[in-house]
Amino acid sequence: MSTTVYDCSNVAERAAGLKHAARALAADGCVVLPTDTVYGIGADAFSARGVTGLLAAKGRTRAMPPPVLIAHAGVLDGLADEVSEDARALARAFWPGGLTLILHAQPSLGWDLGETRGTVALRVPDDDVARALLIETGPLAVSSANRTGRPAATTAQEAAAMLGESVELYLDDGPRGEPGTDPVASTIVDCTGEVPVVVRHGAIPLQRLREVVPAVTAGDEPAAVPPPGSTGAHAADPAAHPAPGEAPEPAAAPGTDGAGTDGTGARGDGTDGTGARGAGPAGGGPAQPAGTTVPAGGAAPPRTPGPAAAAEDQHLAATLVARSAGAPAPAVDQDRARRGPQAPAGPQPPLPVEEAARLVARGLGTD
Repeated sequence: MSTTVYDCSNVAERAAGLKHAARALAADGCVVLPTDTVYGIGADAFSARGVTGLLAAKGRTRAMPPPVLIAHAGVLDGLADEVSEDARALARAFWPGGLTLILHAQPSLGWDLGETRGTVALRVPDDDVARALLIETGPLAVSSANRTGRPAATTAQEAAAMLGESVELYLDDGPRGEPGTDPVASTIVDCTGEVPVVVRHGAIPLQRLREVVPAVTAGDEPAAVPPPGSTGAHAADPAAHPAPGEAPEPAAAPGTDGAGTDGTGARGDGTDGTGARGAGPAGGGPAQPAGTTVPAGGAAPPRTPGPAAAAEDQHLAATLVARSAGAPAPAVDQDRARRGPQAPAGPQPPLPVEEAARLVARGLGTD
């Protein structure tokens, strides 16, 4: 199969390239497109054949599904289910930009992104060419444009050297990132539980996330507990700080999800690698340690500081690692919204935080 490169700095070539890309994607093909951080390889998110081709081009398995890039936040509720107010606040503040949100996928969607365990990673890229294509085609599964284990491509030429004719066309819009610097991956936040958890640090620092949602926690620290009488995570005034950027899949261990750098996106993956994402316990929230009693109303009791909280944090990290690595996880109960959260079947063995972070980076990538 021959490939075509379009120079998107030329108005006529950009228009022709976008039309060609839309046709290729509709025919279950793959294209390379620029994002706000690195170049990504994209396929129609609703084409199982296209997603299979994307994974094959990168040398990845179904255990590392790509994230999904969308043109604007208005698409969010069509693809995600049970979106929390915290997730919406983060999307308002940082989309378009370097934030990938892991959410419960709409159970009625007819797509197959791989072993997602009922979740999807979504991102709105801050790139004109990428968003123009997304407006034309709809949601795209996008991962960093590189072979797995190699650095994410920051130019169309680098992408072509790795992916060759596995891609029908390349949209070339110049180098990504600052010369002489490594691309910065998107920050990935898991919003499938009661408290948003940063599972990969990236373009948007934890401090900025907390200016919008104070309850956001990192996987290696206890979750914040709203004080009695507060209205929850948004008790403090949210501050919206739009942020650009997302990043690539690092070489070897850490991955990237383009557009993610996967996130790309985040898969992206948002860029490569916004990798496999699994659902948590049947209730959709963070797992509770053994012996914890969940009230009838479904709300988990406040955490107790000290060794118990540390053990719970390690357990949460282990759960996230299981998701990203595609390990067996409890099935997603699509009726959980009607029944309310339930206690998990039993505890998982603790995992050192350092090891958890390493495995999460490898599974989710640096998109």
